[in-house]
Amino acid sequence: MVIEAHELSRRYGRRWALARVELEIPEGERFLIVGANGSGKTTLLRVLATAIGHSLGTLRLFGLDPEKELPAIRRQLALLSHQPQVYEDLSARENLEVVFSLMGTQDDALKYLDKVGLEDRPDAVRGYSAGMRKRLSFARMLAQKPRLALIDEPYGQLDPSGFNFVDALLTELSEQGTTVVVASHHVDRARHLCHRAMLLEKGQCHWMGPSVDVGRAWDAVHEGAS
Repeated sequence: MVIEAHELSRRYGRRWALARVELEIPEGERFLIVGANGSGKTTLLRVLATAIGHSLGTLRLFGLDPEKELPAIRRQLALLSHQPQVYEDLSARENLEVVFSLMGTQDDALKYLDKVGLEDRPDAVRGYSAGMRKRLSFARMLAQKPRLALIDEPYGQLDPSGFNFVDALLTELSEQGTTVVVASHHVDRARHLCHRAMLLEKGQCHWMGPSVDVGRAWDAVHEGAS
């Protein structure tokens, strides 16, 4: 298993953002996390990415314990946050060259920029639109060649033409053997790209099953709340 989480919980003060989440995701699966704002989607992704710790429960990534083998784990995963993290004063190409330097590898930045539809512009990223920054973040993820890709709201900041780009990229990652975990409120679109899905409500797993059925689970929860 790439991800093994048992009774995974995260507390902020007195509030439990995650409560006893059970999750097992095998190599190569595309897994979708859905839920309303504040349901715990981003917290779960950040815990799985080891960006924040968990308060209770156990977590294994690639069969490794984050408390003992964190560097080995982080070399194998990539997190794309809802707000793209980029170096504002560098060009797109220079951003990727920083990634290569941190990874201790050599590669062709233009190859990845072409994949996401960004030309080799010499200007600094601070002048880019939100959609261009998102595309650059995807290029960085591709350049990292992760075994596990954790993606928060992949369609955010993109216009409808960019949605097809995201669909193709998620499919390409999966075809390369990358395990992909996506958190999105675009339920109808994302469910067709994934194998299984989880519906979070108030930090708890309310439903899990085939992703094509998550729309019905979502409707049942929100119809009951109305």
